[in-house]
Amino acid sequence: MTFTTAIFYVFAAILIFAALRVVTTRNPVHAALWLVLCFFTAAAVWLLLGAEFLAITLVLVYVGAVMVLFLFVIMMLDINFDNLRKNFRSYIPVGATVGVLVLLEMALVVVGSGLASDAAPPPPAGGNTRALGLLLYVDYVYAFEIAAVILLVAIVAAIALTHRTRRGTKHQNPGLQVKVKREDRVRLLDLPAETRE
Repeated sequence: MTFTTAIFYVFAAILIFAALRVVTTRNPVHAALWLVLCFFTAAAVWLLLGAEFLAITLVLVYVGAVMVLFLFVIMMLDINFDNLRKNFRSYIPVGATVGVLVLLEMALVVVGSGLASDAAPPPPAGGNTRALGLLLYVDYVYAFEIAAVILLVAIVAAIALTHRTRRGTKHQNPGLQVKVKREDRVRLLDLPAETRE
């Protein structure tokens, strides 16, 4: 077994474990942290496969943007945060475990790329990005467009689910504001002057 194969099996085991923890964890914040670990591990596997563009896109888009969106949605839910804040120290083991595993994965990828003795296949002409673009926008253009429409429907559904009218919110009516006359805006009072004795 080569070193690259051993690293792949380590990453695969971490990815499966983290994916199971995403589904089985009851706390949504913990589930989001385990999902971050899943994304980092999948990016490490893609780096081992020579798909650098996909790996960096996964980290930038999913970890950087989608996880922020997930955490925003979690914060929009009506969760009793007083109970969660009581056990704030209970988050430290999960956060530390995820952080240590992410650092370990990055170190293994760096060490593995330096020690790899297997000759990697030559990259395609124009690099991985050009090859991926040709696959997405030429060979699988219809599947790509269907995925885009599904994502658009999901965004609209998420907005529709979280949008709710709030009581006590004050709204302005521009039509009524335009119809107001001077006498409605200012009322002059004639008060008798006070005299000191």
